[in-house]
Amino acid sequence: MVDMTLDRDGLAAFLRVRRESLQPEDVGLRRGARRRTAGLRREEVAELCDMSADYLARLERGSGSQPSQQMAAAIARGLRLTPDERDHLFLLCGHRSQPRHLRDAHISPGLLRVMDRLQDTPAEIVGPIGETLRQTPPAVALLGDETRHTGLARSALYRWFTDPTARERYLSDDHDLHSRVYVAILRAGAAAQGPGSPAASLVAELQHRSKEFAELWNHQEVGLRWSSAKRFVHPEVGRIDLYCQTLLDPDQGQSLLIFTATPGTESHDKLALLAVLGADTFAGS
Repeated sequence: MVDMTLDRDGLAAFLRVRRESLQPEDVGLRRGARRRTAGLRREEVAELCDMSADYLARLERGSGSQPSQQMAAAIARGLRLTPDERDHLFLLCGHRSQPRHLRDAHISPGLLRVMDRLQDTPAEIVGPIGETLRQTPPAVALLGDETRHTGLARSALYRWFTDPTARERYLSDDHDLHSRVYVAILRAGAAAQGPGSPAASLVAELQHRSKEFAELWNHQEVGLRWSSAKRFVHPEVGRIDLYCQTLLDPDQGQSLLIFTATPGTESHDKLALLAVLGADTFAGS
């Protein structure tokens, strides 16, 4: 249902000011020698927001149609809005409330700024229950497109216990440990978020759908954590041993995972190849 409280003039002014306040470096773009635009060009922002430049221009003129909640969320991500700015944008768009899945998927500008500078490195941002929110091209080449999933399958924890293909890129010797750590992570999330939370709902669903999960849940293990060493089996380059560094945003409950390899090793060479594969895939898309 369309909310007729859309503030066209307020939205237009807010979008213009936010676009003009962003610099190319803020979103991982290079500043050209002849750039004269104050801030970002409309075409650049439109691409970041996955919308047409014409629609953005109409919004900035106060003549565009009301953005849907999904479009408002995309604009908030593209413009690198803070949570308060995101909430303000939703109100200007005429949406008095935000679906929880859109609110939780909003990525902090700080994490995005770091990720914008990692486009030649496998890196991804994940949510509190393992939802992959964004990946760099090399991360897609390494792990596959993990942002394409919907519903409960958005959670890597859910897919691990319900979809056998979710384990294909991980060394089989590590599967048991992965399962135990996933359960411990979800136990901590459910305890922190409380009854009725997304984490608690995911626990209930997995207890019903996965015998392995139910058995591990009854073991009551807590405090298990990942090792920084990660062992993958890639369909094109084979075995690849990496290290995973994690940058946590405690306010959003989101983490930026960065995968690296020891220089001079075979895995380092394979990682460089995956970076090329990822760049080629996105260039052709």
